[in-house]
Amino acid sequence: MGTVEAAKKDANGSILDKNPTVVFVLGGPGSGKGTQCANIVENFGYIHLSAGDLLREEIKSGSENGTMIQNMIKEGKIVPSEVTITLLQRAMEKSGKNKFLIDGFPRNEENRAAFEKVTGIEPAFVLYFDCPEEEMERRLLSRNQVEVYFWTSKN
Repeated sequence: MGTVEAAKKDANGSILDKNPTVVFVLGGPGSGKGTQCANIVENFGYIHLSAGDLLREEIKSGSENGTMIQNMIKEGKIVPSEVTITLLQRAMEKSGKNKFLIDGFPRNEENRAAFEKVTGIEPAFVLYFDCPEEEMERRLLSRNQVEVYFWTSKN
């Protein structure tokens, strides 16, 4: 069939056929997510997907979707979970791999439920990095990334 549902099913089927392992990686900016994800990638062969990076790449692409994302961010609105999930799913498919660290998503229970519904993938577990505010701030200041924090914390 030429329906959107059939297309979604076909796309989902190909990643599901690989029996993917998905780990959600959550924590504040500067909590150590990136550092530990790099270690896991190096030692265990996972693919690291950053929801924020995928959104920024889509904006840079100049696509209609990217323009919509940029406008929502400028207006201080939250990008719909379906948009982020589509970008994550596309990146998973493109990688050809089956082990993924998803950094910065989900942000809430609705995001998690939508991810499972759209992709058909239940995460293996969640890595949550709990780090004191003062330490995260110190790390961000030492990396000169305070502006990045304020941009991403709204999304």
